[in-house]
Amino acid sequence: MTTIVAVRHGETTWNRKELMQGWAPAPLTELGREQANQVGDTLADEYDVDRILSSDLYRTKETTELLLEHVDAPVTFESAWRGHDIGMYQGLPADEMFERFPEYGLEIGPEAAYEQPESGESLVEVRDRVVERWKDLLGECDPDETILIVAHGGPIRLILGHVKELDIAEAIMEQSQANSSINEFHYDLETDETEVIRENDTEALDHPPIID
Repeated sequence: MTTIVAVRHGETTWNRKELMQGWAPAPLTELGREQANQVGDTLADEYDVDRILSSDLYRTKETTELLLEHVDAPVTFESAWRGHDIGMYQGLPADEMFERFPEYGLEIGPEAAYEQPESGESLVEVRDRVVERWKDLLGECDPDETILIVAHGGPIRLILGHVKELDIAEAIMEQSQANSSINEFHYDLETDETEVIRENDTEALDHPPIID
């Protein structure tokens, strides 16, 4: 049985301001750094991590560097785990984004997942790259290996949605991922089946995290 643990990055300055982050180099807040250290303690206590795969964006790299103070494992930074590239809308307040550009809001219907912002990518494109990397990971993992993924709320929800066989709208709208939440999957190589064991778990954190 392979164990895959997915952790969202800690709180950022843009999370605090409720801004659309996209691929912006938003740094962790002091609380975000505390969250990463608290999650690191939990990971060290509960898992024997063999390797770490992290998004190569600034906030996930910063989170991973803090986790490495607790977890001793080699790291690979990969663009496949990045969050949604929202192009020209990066930096807009979240409520203003969907008020001004309702065509990107999934509440209007599944067609919104195909909308591509200028110089950005659609949610369908995000799902395709994340799920493709997830499938590759399952194909390359070893029995009894424990893998840690450090990523973003969107990609983790899309992975959960893929495992649960949800469509994009359900995966994004009906699931939550708090900053520094822990998710755990068990993958059986013999049956090629994946089970969600733990989802959006924030019990390791002292303060309520921002959820989106």
